[in-house]
Amino acid sequence: MKAIFEPCRLKGDISAPPSKSMAHRYLIGAALSGEECMLSGVDYSQDILASIDCLKALGAEIITDGDKVTVNPEGFMKAQTPVLECRESGSTLRFFIPLALCLGKPVTLKGSERLFERPLTVYEELCREKAFTFDKGKSSVTVCGSLESGSYTVRGDISSQFITGLIFALLYLGKESSIEILPPFESRSYIDLTISALKSFGAEVSFADEYRIEIGKSGLHSYSGRIEGDYSNAAFLDAFNHIGSEVKIDNLKSDSLQGDRVYAEYFDKISKGTPTLDISDCPDLGPVLFALAAMKNGATFTGTERLKAKESDRGAAMDDELRKLGGELIIGKDEITVPKQELRYKGVTLDGHNDHRIVMAMSVILSQTGGEIDGVEAVRKSYPGFFDDIRRLGAKVELV
Repeated sequence: MKAIFEPCRLKGDISAPPSKSMAHRYLIGAALSGEECMLSGVDYSQDILASIDCLKALGAEIITDGDKVTVNPEGFMKAQTPVLECRESGSTLRFFIPLALCLGKPVTLKGSERLFERPLTVYEELCREKAFTFDKGKSSVTVCGSLESGSYTVRGDISSQFITGLIFALLYLGKESSIEILPPFESRSYIDLTISALKSFGAEVSFADEYRIEIGKSGLHSYSGRIEGDYSNAAFLDAFNHIGSEVKIDNLKSDSLQGDRVYAEYFDKISKGTPTLDISDCPDLGPVLFALAAMKNGATFTGTERLKAKESDRGAAMDDELRKLGGELIIGKDEITVPKQELRYKGVTLDGHNDHRIVMAMSVILSQTGGEIDGVEAVRKSYPGFFDDIRRLGAKVELV
């Protein structure tokens, strides 16, 4: 599917979509609680649907009604031959592998080939150390083991999703455990989100110090509540404000623990100068930050190495598309520089690289230059209503 833009400015009020990161965590927390829970404000992106499918495959009953999801966990972790369909969701895959390793029987997790190109080294090493099965193919992995409570050590410079997945499993096992994190510790904010969500269900999970997480054996209880708005996707809406639009965004908690709330500070710095910004704790902001810097005075970004292991190699993908508009990125080791540049559409269709954040970032640019981008259905992964929302705000974009 293509999106064809005419130059335009956006104006109006919009609610930020529900947080995908928090929805994953609350859905899994509800299944772990052992009691029926009702969550509202759920947006059915492809990633969230993947986690719902996996919960069902493991025996939980999930009932959806509009933006409300009721989780009945009575049969959770009791399925006999579970096959977990993770689609293209890295969070889902990394969150559910440790839970699968608690069952003591083979569990297969499936997904796209690109998903299984993304690193799973932490779990592979864990399985090798404990003589568990870890059989990885092009689009699936089969694991088998009997994970036990205890003390674990995990590198802090890998995706925080590995640590969150281990927390879920150790909480399910129900005994005291701990996770030691080897510095440097990146993306701690995502672990804070995990702990915050699980405490809603009564979990005893906390940082004993900067690098040690302790997990108690307290029983969990039911929780019902609303999923907060998503700063990650709100960033793409707010980016329009820095190129002449007037968009007011609500449904964002001012005291949110989401690390991507830093986008507002970073946008201001990009709009006022040529800053150097560290994105090691907010890699999902990379594409929209690159886009805005390209339309302003440029910037340098450090902590970019992990962008290679996302839905696309995001640095290389943004460079490919900016070059079609007369721009470029200068990609170094763990650093990307966006020079000051004049962007204009030259009649070459842009490519979304099957990456929701590339599509949305380039859409911000095309709202200024005009032009078209292919593969825009990728936004279904995290923000299925993106084009509907920006059109309500006055975006001149046609989907064909």
